[in-house]
Amino acid sequence: MDKITILNDIATNRDAAELEGLLELFNNPLGDTSVDYMVVTALNGVLSTDEKNVVDLLESENTKLKTLCIRLSGEFGFKSAVPVLVRMAQGEKDSDLLFEEMTALSRIGDPEALSVFRANLDNGEDLVRALCIEMVGELGDTDSIPQLKKIIEINNEDGNYEVCDLTTWKAVEALAFIKSDEALSFIVENLHHRNPTVRRVVTDSLVDTGEDSLKFLKKVFSADANVDDMILSANVIGFIGEKSGLDILMDALDKGFIKDPNVKYAVYEALGRIGTMKGVIRLMDGLEEDDELIMIACVSGLDSLINPGVVKKLVELIGSGGSRAGKIIRAIVTAKALNIFEQLYAEEKIGRFVMNAVVASKDSEIHSAFRGKLLEIGGDNSTKDIERLPEETQDVLRKALAADDSKSMLALYRSILTGVGFEPCVAENGQVAYEFVEQGEEFDIIITDMNMPVMDGMELVSKLRNTPGFEDKPIIMVTTESESSQRDLAAKTGVTAFITKPFTPEQLRAKIAELV
Repeated sequence: MDKITILNDIATNRDAAELEGLLELFNNPLGDTSVDYMVVTALNGVLSTDEKNVVDLLESENTKLKTLCIRLSGEFGFKSAVPVLVRMAQGEKDSDLLFEEMTALSRIGDPEALSVFRANLDNGEDLVRALCIEMVGELGDTDSIPQLKKIIEINNEDGNYEVCDLTTWKAVEALAFIKSDEALSFIVENLHHRNPTVRRVVTDSLVDTGEDSLKFLKKVFSADANVDDMILSANVIGFIGEKSGLDILMDALDKGFIKDPNVKYAVYEALGRIGTMKGVIRLMDGLEEDDELIMIACVSGLDSLINPGVVKKLVELIGSGGSRAGKIIRAIVTAKALNIFEQLYAEEKIGRFVMNAVVASKDSEIHSAFRGKLLEIGGDNSTKDIERLPEETQDVLRKALAADDSKSMLALYRSILTGVGFEPCVAENGQVAYEFVEQGEEFDIIITDMNMPVMDGMELVSKLRNTPGFEDKPIIMVTTESESSQRDLAAKTGVTAFITKPFTPEQLRAKIAELV
């Protein structure tokens, strides 16, 4: 205990005069585990403020001492250690020591180490390779772009695309860090990489890059563009949320590039996410579409941009009657567009139509949301309408889990699932969906999108199939994917059935009835 106390004092005071004695004890351990551990702790404390001695000891013949000094160099950012560490790494034969040296150099982050990072971009050890890929990105090394592109291209080849390895993931992120025209252009070209995890990393990287990505995303839209690419590009533009992105989408609509219903939906969803008054007219145009999902997306976007012009147009469209009026009313209720509801509620006839649709809904969450808005509006009519809303029941329903990054899709799923007797849990990505499972929730059926941020549908399905109780649960994957390779990959992962967008509520109801 006396020895430990003395060593603890040395570690705390960092007395450089004790270095020689500590090195003697380090090189010749006493054999007592506790004391020898405190020797290392004290040595770390003393050397943490002694850059010169740390650098001098980097090439010690004692491997343990060398490793300790390598780690200290990285932890405390000793820049004078960089030339020595680079020289050591260039001739290093021991893979464990090489990883320690590269880790220290990465923590120091000095451009002087770029040459050794470049040299190890094809290292046989994945961790060393991934670390070097990450660093050429952080240091903005444009000379490494060809090698980074090659890594991603190889992962997209037949026989390789089913798995996203760590190096591919890091290569995408490194290109996004470099942020040159060549780097960003290449990332956009891989929006529809055949591996879903790579697609997710590409999407996340472009969103994080922000406005600098937009000029390359604009090039995706053309008369003969790939549908999947345009959908993913519209999604990214929406998530970036910049006003200049709105101009790209509106230009694509004006030029007639947006014909496919799935692309059209993605564009309207993105317009709603960007949420500017300039996009209001386009969102109003979307209410002329027959697709119910597009209407929900447009109503969701308009709800946050409500103004007298929007109210007037909605009153006109609903007042004209017919199937379109019914779809718009259902969209307002399904999307829980409470701001629009408040404005229309004041219009007696129109307000009655919308209120009747709220009452007819089987979704208790919708009843709760509109009950709250009616309480806020106040008055005799509101009180009477609150009394019309069904009381919440405690009946145990079958449960369903739905995951999608689109709020409009989640709203539609809620409407469909409650209509066929399911209590829905909805999640904006696979990670949130899986958290329900981790919390002990049980589900009779799962519905998931394929492409989502944070955790995509493929990864969610894979995790579910490896979770006790979910090995055989029916899983429906809803997708816009046109490539058969993607469906094959999803089927291998454990998807039970597919629904292709665009779909009607009746098609999804029929698929659910078939499986449950």
